[in-house]
Amino acid sequence: MIDEVERLCYTLYMSDLERLQLLTKQMHLEPAEDCNHPPLSSQGQSAIAVKAAIMPNGQTIRLLKTLLSSYCENNCIYCPFRSQRDIPRASFKPDDFARLFVHLHQSGFVEGIFLSSSIFRGAIKTQDLLIDTATILRKRYQYQGYLHLKIMPGAEKDQVLQAMKLSDRLSVNLEAPNSHTLSYLAPKKDFEDELLRPLHWIEEFRQTLSPHQAWNNKWPSSTTQFVVGAAGESDLDLLTTTEYLYNRERISRTYFSSFTPIENTPLENKPASPTRREYRLYQASFLIRDYGFSIEDLVYRNTGNLPLELDPKLAWAQRHLVERPIEINIAPKQSLLRIPGIGPARARSIIALRNQQKIRTFSLLRKHNLVSPNSAPYILVDGKSPAKQLQLF
Repeated sequence: MIDEVERLCYTLYMSDLERLQLLTKQMHLEPAEDCNHPPLSSQGQSAIAVKAAIMPNGQTIRLLKTLLSSYCENNCIYCPFRSQRDIPRASFKPDDFARLFVHLHQSGFVEGIFLSSSIFRGAIKTQDLLIDTATILRKRYQYQGYLHLKIMPGAEKDQVLQAMKLSDRLSVNLEAPNSHTLSYLAPKKDFEDELLRPLHWIEEFRQTLSPHQAWNNKWPSSTTQFVVGAAGESDLDLLTTTEYLYNRERISRTYFSSFTPIENTPLENKPASPTRREYRLYQASFLIRDYGFSIEDLVYRNTGNLPLELDPKLAWAQRHLVERPIEINIAPKQSLLRIPGIGPARARSIIALRNQQKIRTFSLLRKHNLVSPNSAPYILVDGKSPAKQLQLF
C-alpha cells in the first residue's frame, strides 16, 4: 500500500520535487520557530523535508522552510550558497512556487511556510519576488495560514511595509553583532544601512500605522539570527546587540546558529562552534528579554564569553545571592525572577499564594511546584534558609 505522503509526491512533477529538495536541503542552518525536531518527510528520493515547528502562540505545526532561489550573487565566506561555490542550484517563479505550496497545504502535508531566498539580480528584485509569492498566496489562493517572510539586506522601506501586510512574522538576519565582524563574514553587506535599518522600519510601522492594513489586522512580529563562532565575536558582543534589539526595536526573538564548517568555503577547516555555547546564549537572551537582566548583570570569562559549564542565571545567583538571599514573602516580582528555578509563571503564582497566606515553609512552595531544589540556597522562607534546613534534615 502506497504511503499517503508518497501518493502525494507521485502527483507532483518530479522537477518540482527535485527543486524543492535542493531549496530545503540547507534550511536546518536557519533556526526559526524553534525547529528542533527531526524532519518529517516522505520515503525515497522524492522526500520533501518539513519541520515540526513551534509557533509564537505555542502551537506546533508542520512548517515548510525553503528558499525561493539558491542562486546567489553574494560571497559570504561561511554560507553553503556563496556565489563561488560549485553546487547544484534551483529557483522557482512566484506563480509556480505558490501553486506548489498550495497543493502541499491543501493535501495536509504542510500547515505553514518560512520563505527566504538567496540574493540574485539585487536585493530589491529578490525582495519583489518574495513579496509577489506572498501576495499570490494571500490574494489569489486565499491562504490563511502561517507565513514567515525574510527581509533581504538592502530591501527598500516600502517593500518592508508590503511584506508586513502579508506576513505573520518577518526576520532580518544580522548574522554578526556589529559592522566589524559582518565585514569579515559577508563583505558585500552593510550592517547599519542594509540590516539594522529594516528592523527599525518594522518597529516604526508598528508604532505609527494602523494594523488594519495587515492581512489579519495584526502587525507581524520580528526576529533576527546570528551565526555563532565564525567571526571571532564574543558572547558579550552578541548579547549587547541582542539587548539593543529587544529594548529599541522590540523584536520577539533572537536566534543563534552555531557555526558549522561547509566544504568548499573559506572556513571549511575552521572548527565548529560548540552547541553548548549556543544554548548558553539562548538562556542569556531570555534573561534579558523576560527576566529583567541586563548585559552588565551577566557573568563572563576574560574572553567575553559566558561560562559553558554554568547556567547564566545560576552564575549570577552564586555571585550575588549566597550572602544576600531573597525573602520569598516580600520580594517584588523582578527580585523573584532573579532566583534560580523561578520563572515568570512561578513568580506570579508565588505572589498569588502569599496574598492568600504567609508562606512559612519551603515544603509548601515545593507542594505547589513553585520552586526547584536549585532555589533553596538563594531564598529565605519566613526569615529562615531552606538550604540550611535541608542540610540539617
